[in-house]
Amino acid sequence: MQKVLTGNQVKSLDEKYVSGEGISSYQLMERAAHTFCDWFISRFSEKITVSVFCGTGNNGGDGLAIARILHLKGYEVKVGLIGNPESGSVDFRQNLNVMPEFVIVEPWGQVVEGGVIIDAVFGVGINRPLEGEYLELIQRLNEAASAKISVDVPSGLPSDSPADGEAFRADYTISFQFPKIALLIPENAIYTGNLIVKSIGIDQKYFDSFESMRFFYSGEKLDEYHKQFHAFSHKGDFGRVLLAGGSYGKMGSIGLATRAALRTGSGLVFCHVPACGVEIIQAGIPEAMVMPAGEEKEVAAQLDSSGIDALGMGPGLGKGENASRLVHQVLSEYQGPTVIDADAINILGEHPDWLNFLHPKVILTPHIKEFERITGIACKNHFERMDLARDFSKKYGCVLVLKGAFTLISFPDGKQVFNNSGSVYMATGGSGDVLTGMLTSFLGQGYSIERAAICGVFHHGHAGELAGESMKRGTIASDIIAKIPESFRHFGID
Repeated sequence: MQKVLTGNQVKSLDEKYVSGEGISSYQLMERAAHTFCDWFISRFSEKITVSVFCGTGNNGGDGLAIARILHLKGYEVKVGLIGNPESGSVDFRQNLNVMPEFVIVEPWGQVVEGGVIIDAVFGVGINRPLEGEYLELIQRLNEAASAKISVDVPSGLPSDSPADGEAFRADYTISFQFPKIALLIPENAIYTGNLIVKSIGIDQKYFDSFESMRFFYSGEKLDEYHKQFHAFSHKGDFGRVLLAGGSYGKMGSIGLATRAALRTGSGLVFCHVPACGVEIIQAGIPEAMVMPAGEEKEVAAQLDSSGIDALGMGPGLGKGENASRLVHQVLSEYQGPTVIDADAINILGEHPDWLNFLHPKVILTPHIKEFERITGIACKNHFERMDLARDFSKKYGCVLVLKGAFTLISFPDGKQVFNNSGSVYMATGGSGDVLTGMLTSFLGQGYSIERAAICGVFHHGHAGELAGESMKRGTIASDIIAKIPESFRHFGID
């Protein structure tokens, strides 16, 4: 799991690394440039024209090194400079001195954009809005019809705060070693484009001295987060879970959560649904058992007497009197592992005093609007939302999964994990219900609350990626469920 640092910490990290490894900052820059070019060549194999626009700092030095390497690989490369090169950083000037004579290097105003534009004007150090000729350059590049790529961070975008004014609007941003926080923010998606994070070989030990409670997870050592089962494991070992939800016209939601729990590996899955949904669930999901609402003992007592290991509550539940009674009863009486989603979250938003029933075995899974309902706060931007999510999790002692691109998992100790799996094609009805079923399944199998959250969110996103590869915009929630076993196989999970 990769620690995420602030822009101010990046320079210190580079200094610690080059000192500890006995290399120069120029050599580290060369490594970053080669890493960028390896990705570029894999994406743009045809020898197209490339225009690289460089400032005079180290980000511009990256750009010059990239221009040189692409030229040597057979691409037609032009470089546009902005700023005074004589006052540039040491590594910028060294890269300028070794530029092959056949690469055109001119002031930016004389360079016509090519088939691909590479933005290497500003890096993580910018802390004020673009102005003057820098603003003019970025506005001109944004109007160009060319494919656009930023090196590390789009120029004009602060690394740790919301955009203030214009910034380069990239189709791809190639960030080195870890993503800067600004690249994970929904409001900045128009500038970041598709985020690609590439390692440049900085060992994790160099991150240890930097304080950060935010991490970026891309599935590293995922098998170590999973429980291991043996030849004599039986269905009881794989957990007994109950999914509570469904209402007239909304039985599909609880059905999706149930199927997802089964595909995630639950040994036994029970459904607590209204009478109108009993036949729907039993006919559509024969592997599930149904507990009809209104025909059983009190839910909390039933959970205990049935030996339920985990509960998932909310998909398709509705917000009527019976639904509110169920949510109150479960939260006030049941202390077992619980996932709260969808309508159960909306009910919490209408009864904020019930938040005090939350406990360390609860995972809440709101999307942004649902999150605002339970906090009563409409945040100005995602930076505020991240801090609010952290504070909420710490205050109520629960895990909060704020859904979206780079889903953010907040833990009671203040730790936050950005998830790096998923696809735009997952923006479809029922996707969140699938996550509820997966999280509940992992909890029921005996995973710790942290491991269940990390495994559930990551595999949910990865299964969505796999489904999107073939289905594209036609991806539906059932396609995600179908890919859960493949996601396990991909990471060697038995």
